[in-house]
Amino acid sequence: MMKIPFSPPDIGEDEINEVIDTLKSGWITTGPKTKRFENQLTAYCMSERTVCLDSCTSALEMTLRILGIKKGDEVIVPAYTYTATASAVCHVGAKPVMIDCAPNSVQIDYDRLPYLITTHTKAIIPVDLGGVPCDYDRIFDAVISKRALFIPSSPLQEIFGRIVVLADSAHGLGARRNFIKTGALADFTAFSFHAVKNLTTGEGGAVTWKKHSDLDSDELYHQFMLLSLHGQSKDALEKTQLGSWEYDIVGPYFKCNMTDIAAAIGIAQLKRFPAMLKRRRKLIEFYNRELSDQTVSVLQHYSDKEKFASSGHLYLVKLMWQDEEYRNNIIKKLASYGVASNVHYKPLPMMTAYKRMGYNIKDFPNAYDMYKNEITLPLYSKLTDEEAQYVVDSFKRALKT
Repeated sequence: MMKIPFSPPDIGEDEINEVIDTLKSGWITTGPKTKRFENQLTAYCMSERTVCLDSCTSALEMTLRILGIKKGDEVIVPAYTYTATASAVCHVGAKPVMIDCAPNSVQIDYDRLPYLITTHTKAIIPVDLGGVPCDYDRIFDAVISKRALFIPSSPLQEIFGRIVVLADSAHGLGARRNFIKTGALADFTAFSFHAVKNLTTGEGGAVTWKKHSDLDSDELYHQFMLLSLHGQSKDALEKTQLGSWEYDIVGPYFKCNMTDIAAAIGIAQLKRFPAMLKRRRKLIEFYNRELSDQTVSVLQHYSDKEKFASSGHLYLVKLMWQDEEYRNNIIKKLASYGVASNVHYKPLPMMTAYKRMGYNIKDFPNAYDMYKNEITLPLYSKLTDEEAQYVVDSFKRALKT
């Protein structure tokens, strides 16, 4: 019997050598390699600028703080997502306003979106779930249609003059829509480099943003540095310059910077990233063929004429017309065959923290319908053809018994 983990990291000699080089350099915290990784991500995403941080959650939260979003404000988030999307909103004191999925979709109900926008709405955080980029054209259409309701409460909000679109693309690095990559689709985009992500730094994240004619990117970058390094006016690299020890603390801020050790892993990963994405696509296409005769539906990762292309992060399968109990039994059967699987996601209104805030899953029927019979199969770049065959054979066997 094979043992198939759910999503192990793809780490090779390139990453190991890059980390060794960092350790030998004498610079292991935020320094030259972090700056280099930021520049490489900007070039890869074709965005305006990038800031590397310790997590996608920090990237979301620091962006909300820089936008001046606070208590009394509202931020629209999907009900069908991981907690980080909404918890970042809670961290700044704002109210997460949850939106249901569209029917038979993991993405938000774009038709419903304009009706949730109020004079308190300051941002929307769509989620590129599974690596499939959202329809940002429709999101911006909704935002622009409600521009008259927008009341800015910070200088940066005044620059945008409308609700800001902050993408939670924790799954989405490398995806694209209409030939534009994630990182350049939304106003701001937050990425995750957690251990299970397509590109990993162990733990880590980044925020990148599009060019805006009235936006001072250097000042914006400086604000991210202040927020992520205790409000310190100079980072450690600047302080090492001869005679440049003195610094100021401009605010009692946060500590969520990326280290050069983490960035070193990312630099090596980014070199291999196109090949890793290609491997994921090959595996997805194999799964699609093998499961085409089963009573399941799968997440569409690639569209006709390449209108969109996923990063291939998660392989979501819906067990048609089944319920939670049936799905959970399939997960147990797969485990008995040595195959790890998962569920993406249990909707936020089903979680204790959000139930205490007053959210009720009955108000989000489409999210529940997506969740109740969803199962996620192993998908990662190191998965061999033989192992992929074992996964689908085990899955078919589980469905039959």
